[in-house]
Amino acid sequence: TEASIWINSPGRDALGRLGWQSSRLIIKLCIRSVSFLDLESLIVSLEDCHPRRPRASRPGELIQMDASVYVWFGDVKTYLHLAVDDCTGIIVGAFFAPQETLDGYYNVFYQILINYGIPYRFYTDRRTVFEYRRKNSSALEKDTFTQFGYACKQLGVEIKTTSVPEAKGRVERMFKTLKSRLPIELRLEGVTTLEQANEFLTTYIEKFNAKFALPFNHNQSVFETQPSERKINLTLAVLTNRKIDGGHSIRFQNKYYFPTKENGNPVYYRKGTSCLVIEAFDGHLYTVINDQVFALDEIPKHERFSKNFDPPQPVSKPKRRYIPPLTHPWRENEFNKHARSQAHRRELPDGITYEDLWYTDAIYN
Repeated sequence: TEASIWINSPGRDALGRLGWQSSRLIIKLCIRSVSFLDLESLIVSLEDCHPRRPRASRPGELIQMDASVYVWFGDVKTYLHLAVDDCTGIIVGAFFAPQETLDGYYNVFYQILINYGIPYRFYTDRRTVFEYRRKNSSALEKDTFTQFGYACKQLGVEIKTTSVPEAKGRVERMFKTLKSRLPIELRLEGVTTLEQANEFLTTYIEKFNAKFALPFNHNQSVFETQPSERKINLTLAVLTNRKIDGGHSIRFQNKYYFPTKENGNPVYYRKGTSCLVIEAFDGHLYTVINDQVFALDEIPKHERFSKNFDPPQPVSKPKRRYIPPLTHPWRENEFNKHARSQAHRRELPDGITYEDLWYTDAIYN
């Protein structure tokens, strides 16, 4: 195709010396070549493109979840953990924490379960997995993805991960919006602590959703029935393997505990007996030994009273302990199988990276 172009006086003089016909041909060829090259350079490869996609069809079908560090209040950076419903843009959970942690995501998950129910799928950042690998730690209690994934498995929630921020456009744009609004609101309210900030979020998010989110159609919602508070407390737990030591006790977080029956009496297992320690969402500790659940009673470092130097103390009966029923979500074999199946916990052959396993799992099948 031909194109009309403006050429200044020196340019016209130069073309005149070449002859108009030849100059006209050169211009046509240049335009055609440039147009062809420009079109090719504008095409993005499938590996690099992030095409816009429509919203999820139903509320609860896809929940985008992430955390963002920022000076949200005061003069110290904190992490805002956030979950956004892809269909409606409703913020379904928000929680401040000093770091991006399992506790932060569990608190967001708790809000979702209490206020909406069980979602169909989470869309999360793959970053937390590789942060765990860089710490060179094999401790399960520090493995955010495995713990969160196991809780989701108990509730039937799928997890999809990505390392591309554009893939989670809904939650990424929400962070940009909140960074321009939320710090101002927090400052006007005089918020200076994490506790105050999280308390403020409960009312702020409700008003924010009413103003900016799409209407929530309960008839179209795919959120499953809300679990009971007790089930949520037992499901949003941190599980880790331990062994009974020579003193018939369990060491956990630099403290020692005895497995205890419901009647408050301790049980003494042989040294080396494997067990699963559970820290429930409310902080209570339990252990599973041979599929039997016990409470954990902390062993004090020192006797409270001296038998030799203090007056006799009244003998008190052991306090009864709450023991979760047999329907509890903790099965040692099941949890260990889940942990071993996680790609980021495997030892890989040479030339294979942990990120490769998110694209194909065929090497282990």
